[in-house]
Amino acid sequence: MKFVDEASIDIAAGDGGNGCVSFRHEKYKEFGGPNGGDGGRGGHVYALADSNLNTLVDFRYTRRFEAKRGQHGMGSDMFGAAGDDITLKMPVGTVITDAETGQVLHELLTPGEIVLVAKGGDGGFGNMRFKSAINRAPRQKTPGWPGERKSLKLELKVLADVGLLGLPNAGKSTLITAISNARPRIADYPFTTLHPNLGVVRVGPEQSFVVADLPGLIEGAAEGAGLGHLFLRHLQRTRLLLHVVDLAPFDEHADPVAQAKAIVAELKKYDKALFEKPRWLVLNKLDMIPAEERSKRVKDFLRRMKFKGPVFEISALTHEGCDNLVKVVYQHIKQQQDAVAQAVEIDPRFKADSADDIAP
Repeated sequence: MKFVDEASIDIAAGDGGNGCVSFRHEKYKEFGGPNGGDGGRGGHVYALADSNLNTLVDFRYTRRFEAKRGQHGMGSDMFGAAGDDITLKMPVGTVITDAETGQVLHELLTPGEIVLVAKGGDGGFGNMRFKSAINRAPRQKTPGWPGERKSLKLELKVLADVGLLGLPNAGKSTLITAISNARPRIADYPFTTLHPNLGVVRVGPEQSFVVADLPGLIEGAAEGAGLGHLFLRHLQRTRLLLHVVDLAPFDEHADPVAQAKAIVAELKKYDKALFEKPRWLVLNKLDMIPAEERSKRVKDFLRRMKFKGPVFEISALTHEGCDNLVKVVYQHIKQQQDAVAQAVEIDPRFKADSADDIAP
């Protein structure tokens, strides 16, 4: 299935039905009075976060969605039926933005979450609503209210705990294959990965985290080089960035330090908040360096890189060092999750040590 993470759609909630002007006509009922019912409500438009979806491709080709209008009111005190609602299923992580104002309307972050994006119009009043002591035969009615109409921009930001960042062919896809259940395309040419891949890393029973492999970023991405900053938005919800560096590039004249610094510079250009996220270095492809040269090359890289943070030496191809990386990453994520859980304010009634401590 084609990966699509942006789409523009038009939605229209249903109009309300019109009210009815009607009078009771029955034998021996000389003054039957008004009995025109109200119109029905127009259908609403909802958005549902569906965990079974991982792309917005359904909105690439079908771009307009309309809910049914409400039925008109009828005589004999009969109100019109409400129009049918429609529910648009979207991937978890979708940001819904008003295309005209740029205002973010909703973010679907929880599986099963459902939000109202366009409200159906209320039905109009029938003439029975206008009956009074001085107006016993009203002929007034009101039309139904129009439903909301909006142009929306949908933007998918995948939900992952860890994001892999680096140049094309740095070994990100090989790494996610080595540590998770993801099986992205791997080849010996740049930009093999053309869209994000998600993988679940199993650390132990009920211990796992989600890692995202993004297409490679190159120097000049801010000006549109390569794939530009097209997919960096998918890193904005991650808890940790793993900067994968190729210590044995194909080009003998390429400098891994200069390449790594260029990636960091592009990250800062795109989003300062993303640049300030926790970022660890993963020095990859040690299997391609002679054993007697590894230590020297790693020390030289770290000396010139002047990186302050955790550094891991691995070979994604042979899985060397991957187990340790996975364990440390999981511990970091677990600590962050625990800290967030403790920061959530808890109702004092649930903090009580016993039932006697709860105020009546």
